[in-house]
Amino acid sequence: MTEDEMAGWHHRLDGRETIAALTDVSSLNRPESDGQITIFTDKTGVIKAARLLLSSVTRVLLLADRVVIKQIIRSRNKVLATMERLEKVNSFQEFVQIFSQFGNEMVEFAHLTGDRQNDLKDEKKKAKMAAARSVLEKCTMMLLTASKTCLRHPNCESAHKNKEGVFDRMKVALDKVIEIVTECKPNGENDISSISIFTGIKEFKMNIETLRENLYFQSKETLSAMLEALLERTEDFTDCAYTSHEHRERILELSAQARTELQQLISVWIQAQSRKTKSIAEELELTILKISHNLNELKKELHSTAAQLAADLLKYHADHVVLKALKLTGVEGNLEGLAEYACKLSEQKERLVETCRLLRHVSGTEPLEITCLHAEETFQVTGQQIISAAETLTLHPSSKIAKENLDVFCEAWESQISDMSILLREINDVFEGRRGEKYGYLSLPKPMKNSANLRSLKADKPDSEEQAKIAKLGLKLGLLTSDANCEIEKWEDQENEMVLSGRNMSSMAYSLYLFTRGEGPLKTYQDLIHQLEVFAEEGLKLASSVQAFSKQLKDDDKLMLLLEINKFVPLCHQLQTIIKTPLQNQVFLKVDKCITKARSMMAVLVQLLSLCYKLLKKLMENSRWVSVTTVDGKT
Repeated sequence: MTEDEMAGWHHRLDGRETIAALTDVSSLNRPESDGQITIFTDKTGVIKAARLLLSSVTRVLLLADRVVIKQIIRSRNKVLATMERLEKVNSFQEFVQIFSQFGNEMVEFAHLTGDRQNDLKDEKKKAKMAAARSVLEKCTMMLLTASKTCLRHPNCESAHKNKEGVFDRMKVALDKVIEIVTECKPNGENDISSISIFTGIKEFKMNIETLRENLYFQSKETLSAMLEALLERTEDFTDCAYTSHEHRERILELSAQARTELQQLISVWIQAQSRKTKSIAEELELTILKISHNLNELKKELHSTAAQLAADLLKYHADHVVLKALKLTGVEGNLEGLAEYACKLSEQKERLVETCRLLRHVSGTEPLEITCLHAEETFQVTGQQIISAAETLTLHPSSKIAKENLDVFCEAWESQISDMSILLREINDVFEGRRGEKYGYLSLPKPMKNSANLRSLKADKPDSEEQAKIAKLGLKLGLLTSDANCEIEKWEDQENEMVLSGRNMSSMAYSLYLFTRGEGPLKTYQDLIHQLEVFAEEGLKLASSVQAFSKQLKDDDKLMLLLEINKFVPLCHQLQTIIKTPLQNQVFLKVDKCITKARSMMAVLVQLLSLCYKLLKKLMENSRWVSVTTVDGKT
C-alpha cells in the first residue's frame, strides 16, 4: 500500500470507530440515572462521524480506482515491450519462447480490461472498450501466423507488410484502452455523435420544441445552420452508388420539404415574437409538428435505405466466393487470378465500409454508432491484410504456414460479416422499439417443466458484484460460441439436423454469454434458467441426431463418434439435474454451476461438430468412389 492508501484506510477506520462509540447499545442495559443514555442525543457527533466515514470511504474507492488504472497501464506496458521483442525476433525458437510470454501477458491484460469494462457505467465507453478488446483478441492469432510466415519467408515483402499491419492495429487498440481508462482524449479526436444523422435530427427537434416555452432561446441562423449541416450528411446516402433511384429521390424530396417547412416555422416564429395571440401560438405549434413529422419520415427513409443495402450485401456475400477463390489462386500460384480476385475483394471491402458508414448514421444509440465504426475500420484493415496474405501464398504456393496465415485472416473477415448481421438486427430493434425483447427459439419447445422450481427462483437481475463474477465465467463461453459457429459454417447442408441443433445451441449459448456481460435478451435469473433448460433439451436432441448418423459409419469411425457422444450426453443430464435442484437463498451458486456446465457442453459440442463434419465428408467420398468403381466395372 502507498502512503495515500494507508492514510485513506486509517481515516475510514477512524470514522467507523467514532460511529461505533457514539452508537454503543451496551448502555441500554444500564439504568437511566447513570446519565450514559445521552449518547443517542449527540446528533452533532454522529453527523460529523458519518461525514468522516463517507469521506474516507470515497477516498479509499478513488484510490482503489487509481490502483486498477495503474495495473492496466503496467500490464499494457508489459505487452508493448514483449511486442517490440516479437517484432525484432529472427529465429523460430526465440519466437516460440517470447510468444509464450506474450500470450500469458495478453491473458492478464484481457482479465484486467474485462473487469474494467464490466465496472464502466458509461455505455459509450463500454462499447469503445469492447471494440478495442475485440481487436486485441482477434489480432493475437493473426500476430502468431503473420510472424511465423515472416520467419519462414524473410525476404517476402508482402509477408512483412502483412505482419506490420497486425502490429500497428494492436498498438492502436492498446492505446485506445488506455485512453478509455484514463479518460484522456487525444487532441483532434472527432466526436462520433457529430457525424450521425439520427443524433442530428434528435438535437434539431429538441431545439425547435423549446420554442413552445421560450421564443428567444436561440437565433434563426442557428436553426438554419443546424438543419443544413444535418441535410448535408444525407449526401452519404444520395451519393452512394448502391442507393436505389426510388430511395434517392425520396430522400431529396424530404430534404427539400424540410427546408421549406423550416422557412415557414421561422416566419411564424418572427410573428409570434411580436404578436402574442392564441392564433399565432396555435400556428407555431402546427409548424413545429409539421417539421417534426417531416424529419420522422426522413429518418424512416434513411433507415430503410441503409437496412436494405446491408441486408442485400450480407445475403450476396454469405457464401464468401471471393475468399475461396483467393485461397485457390494462392495454392495454384496464379498471379493473374490473384490480381483479379484482389480487385474484387477491394470492391467488396469498399461497399461494406460504405454500408457501415450508412448504418452508423441510422444506428440510434451511441454504443451502436461505435460498433458500426469498429466494423468499418475492421473491414478496411482486414481487406488489405487478406490481399497481402494471399500474395504471400501465391508467391510461395507450397508453404503451409502461408496458407494457414491466409485462412486466419479470411476467418476474421467471415467473423466480421457475421457480427455485421447481428449489428443490423440490433439497429432494426432500436429503430422499431423492440430493444430488450426476448428472442424465442421457435423450433424449440417452451420450457414448462419444473415451473414450480422456477417460481421459487428470484427474478431479480444480478447485482454489480454478482455481475462481475459471472462475467469471468462467460468469457470462455463467448469464445466457444465463435468456435461452434465456425464449425457450423463448414457444412454444405445447412438444413442437416445436427447443424440445426448445433446452431440453436450456439445461439442460446451466445445469449448466455451476453447475460454474463449484462447485455442481451435475458434480463433476470429466471430468464437464464428458462434458457438453460431449453439448452439442455436441445443438447439431447443433437445427441439423438448424432447417434442416428453413427449407424451409417464403419466400426472404427462409429466407435470414435460414440466416445464423444458419451462425453456429451451426461453433461446434458447433469445440467438438467442442477436446474431441477432447489437451492434456497443460493441462486448465484446455482447460476454459477449452470454456466460452468453449459461451458463444458459447448467445448464438447465444438469437437462433436468437427468430428461429424469430417466423418460425413469421408462417408460421402467413399460413396462416390464406390459409385464410380461400379460404373467403371459395368463399362
